[in-house]
Amino acid sequence: MAYETVVGLEVHVELATKTKLFCSCRTDFGDEPNTNTCPICLAYPGTLPVLNEAAVALALKAALALNCEITRETKFDRKHYFYPDLPKAYQVSQFDRPLGRNGYVDIEVDGEKKRIRIERLHLEEDAGKLIHTPGGTLVDFNRGGVPLIEIVTAPDIRSGKEAAAFLTELRAILAYAGVSDVRMEEGSLRCDANVSVRPVGETRFGTKTEIKNMNSIGSVERAIEYEAARQMEVLAQGGTIVQETRRYDEARRVTVGMRAKETSADYRYFPDPDLVAFTIPEAWIEEIRESLPELPDARRKRYVEEFGLSSYDARVLTQEKAVGDFFEAAVAHGGDVKAIANWMMVEVLGYLNKEQKSIDAVPMTPAHLSRLVRLIEDGTISGRIAKEIFPEVIATGADPEALVREKGLVQIQDAALLEAVVKRVLEANPKSVADYLAGKEKALGHLVGQVMKETKGKANPGLANALLKKALEARRGAGGA
Repeated sequence: MAYETVVGLEVHVELATKTKLFCSCRTDFGDEPNTNTCPICLAYPGTLPVLNEAAVALALKAALALNCEITRETKFDRKHYFYPDLPKAYQVSQFDRPLGRNGYVDIEVDGEKKRIRIERLHLEEDAGKLIHTPGGTLVDFNRGGVPLIEIVTAPDIRSGKEAAAFLTELRAILAYAGVSDVRMEEGSLRCDANVSVRPVGETRFGTKTEIKNMNSIGSVERAIEYEAARQMEVLAQGGTIVQETRRYDEARRVTVGMRAKETSADYRYFPDPDLVAFTIPEAWIEEIRESLPELPDARRKRYVEEFGLSSYDARVLTQEKAVGDFFEAAVAHGGDVKAIANWMMVEVLGYLNKEQKSIDAVPMTPAHLSRLVRLIEDGTISGRIAKEIFPEVIATGADPEALVREKGLVQIQDAALLEAVVKRVLEANPKSVADYLAGKEKALGHLVGQVMKETKGKANPGLANALLKKALEARRGAGGA
C-alpha cells in the first residue's frame, strides 16, 4: 500500500527584546546561569507580571509579515504542566484568542511553488533550560520568561524537504522583519514536528507523533523522513501508531520514544487572572504594518526585474538578509551586476560555509568585492589571479588593488612580450600543435593553459588566445612547419 506523509510544524521563536515578557530581567544569551532572574520570573509568591509592550509590537510585526489576520481583542491564558524548568507549574500563553490567525508562507521545492498555511501565531513566555550532567540535572532560569511567538502551521507539509523549505523561508522572513535573530544554534528558533502517514487518497489523518530535539533545519528534514518511514513500516507489518512525543537522535539519525503525548485538555487552560484582556488599537496595527521592511519575496522579485538575475540566483542571494545587503552594497560601488552575483554565490558563500562564518564576521567589505570584479573587467588581472588573492581579501580585508600591485600580479597586456611566450609554448608542445592543425580545436585550450602556466596566470587570456591562433594559422599557411 502506498502512503503519504502529513506534517504540521510548531515553531518557537524568541523575540529580540532587551527584557523578558513580564519582568525587567535581561534576555542576553550566554550569560552565567541564573544571573538574569528576579522574583517575578522565578515565580515567588505574591509577585505580579507586567506585560512588555515591545514584545507585543514584535509579535504583531511577525504576524503581519506572515500574512496573518490580527486578533484585536486578545488575552493570556495559563497552560498547566509540571516540569522542573517551569517554576510556576504553568506557562503564560494564549489559547483561544491568539494574536494572529490564518496566515501563510509560500515556498518553492524542486521548481514547484506551494502555499503553507499558518493556523495561529501566539505570544507566550519561554521556560528555563535543563542542563544534564553526569552528577544530575541542573536548571538555568535565565531563559525563563523570555518572550516567544509560537507559529503553528496547518498539516499542509508532505515531506521533510518541504518542511526544510518552509523553515528556511520562515527564518528569512522573521530575520528581515527584525523580530528575532532566529539562531537555531542558540535556541532562538526551535521547531517541533507533528508527523503522521495515511494511505494515498485517504482524507482522514493518521495517528501523529511529535518530534522534538531538532537543532538545525537539516535535522528537521532528516527526522521527518525517518519518522515517516518508521510509521509506514509499522503499518505495513500490521502494527498501530502510538500517539507520543519522540526525540530525534542526531548521532544515530533515528527518532526515539520519550513519553505519551498530551492533548490540549491535559493542559487545563484558563484565562490568567493576573493579566487582563486587552484590545490592540487599529492605528497601532497600521503603524507596525507601515514599518515592515522589504521582505525576501519582494526582494527576490526586484533582483529579477532590476538586476536581470535568474530566480534561482535571486533566491540564493536573498536567503540571508545580510548577504543581500552586502550584495546590493557591492553593486552600488560599481562593477558588472551578474559578475558580482556570481562571486557572491560561489566564492563568498563558499568561504562562509567552509569557515562557518556569517558575512558580517569577515573583514572584506562590499567595496573590496566591487573593486576585485572591476580589476577583472578592466583587464588588470585575470579571473584566475582574482581567485588566488580572494582568500586573503576576505580573510584579512586587504585592498585587492594594493594586493595586486604588492604581489606583482598585474595582467600582461604587452603583445610583444606574450608573442615570445607563445613561440616557446608552441615549440615545447609539438603534439598539441599537430592536433590543432589536424582540426582538433580542443588542443588550443591546452596551449592557452600552457601560456597561462608560464606567465603564472598573468597573461591576458583573450590576448593569449588570439596570439596563439595567429601563430598556428601562420604555421598552417606555411604547410605545418
